Amino acid sequence: MMMSLSSGDIILTQTPRAQSAVQGQTVSIRCKSDRLIGDDINWYLQKPGEAPKLLIYDTTERQPGVPERFRAKAEQTDFTLTISGVQAEDAGVYYCQQHNSFPLTQ
Repeated sequence: MMMSLSSGDIILTQTPRAQSAVQGQTVSIRCKSDRLIGDDINWYLQKPGEAPKLLIYDTTERQPGVPERFRAKAEQTDFTLTISGVQAEDAGVYYCQQHNSFPLTQ
């Protein structure tokens, strides 16, 4: 995705860029904001050929139907999504997105 950012846009940096896991392992994905944004982070999972699915909203709130193995937390500008006991169906691309200010960035 091509995106142009102005100096006022919130910049999110997600790590790691890629990660492999074996079934049952615990994995974490980190998203760092360049400024304080409160609880305004959502986490999405996108599988091939599908639209992104909302997993976590407002930093820690699980979307109904999302398994409890998906948990998220925040510490100031650091946001972490943790999957405990990862399953094969958890494979895909994960995105963090801020909704603190427009434009929304991920």
